[in-house]
Amino acid sequence: MDYPIDELHTPADFIRWSASRFNEAQLYFGHGTDNAIDEAIWLIMHTLHLPNNVPAFIWDTRLTYAEKSALFAVIEKRIDERIPTAYLTGMAWFAGLQFKVDPHVLIPRSPIAELINRHYEPWIKPENVHRVLDLCTGSGCIAIATALIAFPDAEVDAVDISPEALAIAQANIDGYDLQDRVYAVQSDLFSNLKGMRYDLIVSNPPYVDAEELANMPAEYHHEPRLGLEAGRDGLLFARKILKEAIHYLNPHGVLIVEVGVSQYALMEAYPDIPFMWLTFEASEDGVFLLTAEQLQEYAPYFA
Repeated sequence: MDYPIDELHTPADFIRWSASRFNEAQLYFGHGTDNAIDEAIWLIMHTLHLPNNVPAFIWDTRLTYAEKSALFAVIEKRIDERIPTAYLTGMAWFAGLQFKVDPHVLIPRSPIAELINRHYEPWIKPENVHRVLDLCTGSGCIAIATALIAFPDAEVDAVDISPEALAIAQANIDGYDLQDRVYAVQSDLFSNLKGMRYDLIVSNPPYVDAEELANMPAEYHHEPRLGLEAGRDGLLFARKILKEAIHYLNPHGVLIVEVGVSQYALMEAYPDIPFMWLTFEASEDGVFLLTAEQLQEYAPYFA
């Protein structure tokens, strides 16, 4: 790529130019933005160590040669290597909060953020929630947002099998000073949680089936396969959670699980289960809710 270093002078110049290059390269936007302009603003302003909401005059101020060189370098990585901007900047947003991320964790994008911002109502009464389990926590975004926004008096176990992911989760826990309420726990699903009981289990486990994994845009292949891959039908982890969750829920407890595009495979696999499929304003569906009573009643179907 030829870089017009003597023709671009301001942040606004670079935003317009890089957005055009992103569209020309047919990049995929799905890790925090949905268009080239927002992607360019995020990447460029972060590289310049500036917030997005700067005074208007900043957009037309002249950049130094070193700043231009840094911008061209990061734009090239985004285009040539298809690295998601969240990994290039090392941060992402979820439920209005900022989180540290790296390629050991998925980039936060779950519709569960909407549930958190609604305090999980009307399906859960906040006064009944004292302990929460976030299963397959990754960056810890669901656990932390749940503790900060939905249930400020509850304790939350943030569970993942990956020690590298838990290191990121712990950094985020420390960043929000939640060490006394949110706990990073290494466990293969429920294996290290014997004897624990929760009022809410929420999970965004791997749910990508083999066909979808093979056809995903290049950007997704920078994310850990451990956080995506879920067997031939995408239900490898959902099946295990459905089988075991009843042993870790309190009698009034609720299970909420995201299965994304594997929703229809799940309904086909369990046609007699009355999954409540939650709806969202700004995101895809694919999140179900079952109560502890339902899990107990239909336990033979999950055995």
